[in-house]
Amino acid sequence: MDATTNGDATDVAPQNGQRLTFRPATRDDVPALVVLVESAYRGDSSRTGWTTEADLLEGQRTDPEGVAEVIDTPGGTVLTVHRAGDLVACCQLEKRDGHAYFGMFAVSPGRQGGGLGRAVLAEAERIAGEEWGVDAMHMTVITQRDDLIAWYERRGYVRTGELTPFPYGDERFGLPRRPDLAFELLVKRLR
Repeated sequence: MDATTNGDATDVAPQNGQRLTFRPATRDDVPALVVLVESAYRGDSSRTGWTTEADLLEGQRTDPEGVAEVIDTPGGTVLTVHRAGDLVACCQLEKRDGHAYFGMFAVSPGRQGGGLGRAVLAEAERIAGEEWGVDAMHMTVITQRDDLIAWYERRGYVRTGELTPFPYGDERFGLPRRPDLAFELLVKRLR
């Protein structure tokens, strides 16, 4: 991929030739980010793509307060990804104890499966490794998401077996449809 930086924004031409613009989110982006994340993971609209969690969880995936909190977190950023002026993806990056944490990754359901997610992940890894100088990227994924975990494994992430319980009873993270949900830590060495 070819990347150029313009102020706070980075333009990237992925392999398919369609230019993407990455820029840090501001509080003005919160409403659009909530809509994007919700559409990628919850409800009927999420079933258009392959990243849906609708069979595992109902209710919300995030809310405006949660997104604003992530944007305001010191040592982190939420990258917004635009194509032809439209918000098409986002992700959270945060420096934590010598590694970067990758989260809040969402690609518009109608644009999934065409390489956009790979381009976003590659740019996040580039920022974490080249700009931040960290050695590894960490993320957590619901253990029942075999298809998503396999996608990350194909991109070099390794399952650690380290589990964190799902926050049952906290409706900010959704309403579980099964009693055995947990998050597994995945790690990729960046250098």
